[in-house]
Amino acid sequence: MTTSQAQPGSPREQLVELARHGDSVVMHDREPWRIGQLDENFRHSAVLILFGALDSVPSAYAEHAEGPGRDLDVLLVQRASTLRAHPGQVAFPGGRLDPPDGEPGTTLETPGGTVSAPHVRAALREAQEETGVDPAGVEVLGALHEVPLPVSNHLVTPVIGWWRSQSPVDVVDHAESSLVFRVPVLDLINPAHRYYATVTRGNQTYKSPAFDVSVAGVPETVTVWGFTGVVLDRVLEWLGWSVDWDRSVKRPAPGMGPRK
Repeated sequence: MTTSQAQPGSPREQLVELARHGDSVVMHDREPWRIGQLDENFRHSAVLILFGALDSVPSAYAEHAEGPGRDLDVLLVQRASTLRAHPGQVAFPGGRLDPPDGEPGTTLETPGGTVSAPHVRAALREAQEETGVDPAGVEVLGALHEVPLPVSNHLVTPVIGWWRSQSPVDVVDHAESSLVFRVPVLDLINPAHRYYATVTRGNQTYKSPAFDVSVAGVPETVTVWGFTGVVLDRVLEWLGWSVDWDRSVKRPAPGMGPRK
């Protein structure tokens, strides 16, 4: 079993390089995962991919514990099961751009390059509203190229964040989220917990990288798949933090039975 070739530098420096080369992180190759296409009424949104030093709940996965990124975790939320869009799915904190986020076309300078100011503000605002994270403790390193998400008709910009001054996080609004948690990078790269999650629509089967992760206080594993699974898969691979996993393993995505 092998790991991918890691980028040089500290984890923060590697994340800056990721942001600088955000256009090279391709989200649409390898497997068909997007269902449908955006229409002319699509909305702009942003998510925060927030990496920070491990909290008090370390990974139980001991193999491949040495290497870059192994002492980090990622902030995720599980959406409420009552929501119309992506109910019960695990996601990065984030949401739609609102007018207070600023004028389209305005920019910010970050270590990873020039980024859209409204997208950054939206990602930080939504993350604070969903998890309680203090935006003052987040260093925005840059952003990846926008990713179409046709199933909800959004064009999503992933914003890369470094949690330089950590703050407590938890569910803020139970109507929006059922769970807020930090997952160790080591848990994400564990090949025993990785597979393709599949969704069948008519004669077409879609698949996305999936991660089964354990969350403190939750009796069953939580599955990260879909858009979030694809982005995590590509980011970990680009950084050189991932470990080879068996791509022949496929399982139905949770709560997504076949439809005609």
